[in-house]
Amino acid sequence: MALPDFLIIGAMKCGTSTLAAQLAAQPGVFMTEPKEPNFFSDDAVFARGRGWYEGLFADAAPGALKGEASTHYTKLPTHPDALARMAGMLAAPRLVYMIRDPLDRLVSHYIHAWSEGTIRTGLSDALEARPELVDYGRYAMQIAPYVDHYGAEAVCLTSLERLTADPGGELARIGAFLGLPAPAVWQAEEARHNVSAERVRRFPGYALAVDNPVATALRRALVPKGLRSAVRARLTMRARPALTAEETARLRPVFAGDRAALARLLPEGPDLSASYPWLA
Repeated sequence: MALPDFLIIGAMKCGTSTLAAQLAAQPGVFMTEPKEPNFFSDDAVFARGRGWYEGLFADAAPGALKGEASTHYTKLPTHPDALARMAGMLAAPRLVYMIRDPLDRLVSHYIHAWSEGTIRTGLSDALEARPELVDYGRYAMQIAPYVDHYGAEAVCLTSLERLTADPGGELARIGAFLGLPAPAVWQAEEARHNVSAERVRRFPGYALAVDNPVATALRRALVPKGLRSAVRARLTMRARPALTAEETARLRPVFAGDRAALARLLPEGPDLSASYPWLA
């Protein structure tokens, strides 16, 4: 059957793109293109049907471990039907869930949304208006339904901090959980996604107007450099925003309680201290 053996199900802005690229580079592993089909979460994609989803895995070699990586699967309450749809199609998948310091994740989420133009306010205003900035970093809340349905043994908990501190060792641990035929080996040439590139705000037609080499040549030939620089400055977030001391003090207890719940859900999981350094 052309269905996945494993899924990287989040969390958003926690290094899932890096992990997916590393797994795709391993012999005997097939990862989908696009990296995030979001099939079980997004109504419009799910409406394409099972045949469309199976088609994403049709090019996998016989016997290959097949996987996909969709962070929308752990975005409650935005996508409430992901697990029910997954359970109706996948009886016993292996699930990989990545976390990171939830305060850092929140800021990265904000930067991403700002660059996409879905948030146009400052961080403090966004924090009040967009509860998902906090909710997507409540990792126990997000993963608990999967643990309840598939069991704790079906979930591999990892983190951006662990993958950064010991990339080879952590990738090998994840690969063993997934059942790779040979130990996973870290591929240094698979560069980590450049997060600074996200601090440029996109707009409709951005790819055609900015990323197109013809448009770039015309822009350099016809638009004075000073004007180009001024426009670029207006679209660029110069410095990484930061939570205020008051916001940090308010959020830490929320995430600390969630961290305790996560440790209860996955008691055999890795040590969580690296992802919650402010609890030390």
